[in-house]
Amino acid sequence: MLLLLGPGTPSGGAPRTAEAVQDRVATWNICNPCGGSELNYGRATEIAAYAPQVIGLQEACVRDVEQIRDHLEESFGLVYRVEYGPVLRNWNRCGGLPWRPGGYGQAILSAAPMTDRVSVEYPDGGSEDRGYLAVTTLVGGRSVRVLNTHLAERRQAEVRAGQVRVLAAEVARHDRAIVLGDFNAAPHASELTPMWSLATDPDPGCRPPAASADACTETTDWNSKFDYVFLRGITPRTHQVRPSPHSDHHLLHTDLNRPR
Repeated sequence: MLLLLGPGTPSGGAPRTAEAVQDRVATWNICNPCGGSELNYGRATEIAAYAPQVIGLQEACVRDVEQIRDHLEESFGLVYRVEYGPVLRNWNRCGGLPWRPGGYGQAILSAAPMTDRVSVEYPDGGSEDRGYLAVTTLVGGRSVRVLNTHLAERRQAEVRAGQVRVLAAEVARHDRAIVLGDFNAAPHASELTPMWSLATDPDPGCRPPAASADACTETTDWNSKFDYVFLRGITPRTHQVRPSPHSDHHLLHTDLNRPR
């Protein structure tokens, strides 16, 4: 007999399922550099444990994501499409030949087809090039614009403020949008104000102006909330953060309410 475990299986045993959870979205900074390609099976195992319909990855090398996607299909029966938003070609981070380094940046994995891909580099990346990747896909059976970003490093608030203005202008164009990413800023940081004016975070205790360090679910090993699922025109049902041995960021996933 073959025992099939559903996508709600707690971490500790990845589900053996061929279907993603249609109304579940996730974000995860997979950490780079954080070890070799042997980590990618572990990363795939963590993603498979929750089987999101869409997941945005940051600090993602193209070769790593290719391996993660292969493991998801071959070991767990989960078939994902992938779109990349590289902002760097970096041999030290992503390997490859010195004259043909690997791509590094954002990636979006979706169980449904993706269209209208746009990859944008921010005018000022700070200490390293940064940008966002956007696609249109199905979540919960409805078309939605999904954006995935990674903002400038922690001590570069002024740079992040400029990046958020660029990102928010794009989000404002859509009635329904999901913004995933590592914003490198706590919820009360002033540079996030344009995002809060457009969208909400599913963490119920962590929304300005009442947000505090104690009220927010931590998403990093250094006890901060830097990772977000911003929802515009969509309401959340659940919110969960799980620490990971494979990254210094935790995998954050949200289940969305389906329209009546």
